[in-house]
Amino acid sequence: MATLKSLIQFFAEDVDHELPNPTKARRWLKFVIDQEEHELNSLNYIFCSDEYLLNMNREHLNHDYYTDIITFDTSDEEKQVEGEIYISIDRVNENAATANVKEDEELRRVMVHGVLHLLGYDDDTDSNKEKIRDKEDYYLKNYKYQ
Repeated sequence: MATLKSLIQFFAEDVDHELPNPTKARRWLKFVIDQEEHELNSLNYIFCSDEYLLNMNREHLNHDYYTDIITFDTSDEEKQVEGEIYISIDRVNENAATANVKEDEELRRVMVHGVLHLLGYDDDTDSNKEKIRDKEDYYLKNYKYQ
């Protein structure tokens, strides 16, 4: 039987970054997936630099700009969560400073944002942006209980 540690993994590419409490983060992310009535198959987070993510953005999405996150859904079935979430630590830290929030809080926001995309939420319209932001806020408040 798969463990939560094997289902949700954290990696770093060209940055030196470790989550302060990966066990709590895994429980929280699993809570989000469970609350949205999906099943967790596999979730990989790759923390990287601005340049690393910019190259991925160019190569895979034909976008030539910096971003904080790119999410790849690799699931074949509905209601199954399987994917890779690439997060620029540089961008997260800059966004945290701009928004005047702690870096770890902004990182959690971006982490749950990626999961919400895998759960079917979009941010392509103002209405959808508001919905996904509300979900982010809701789940961020639940982090402390995990």
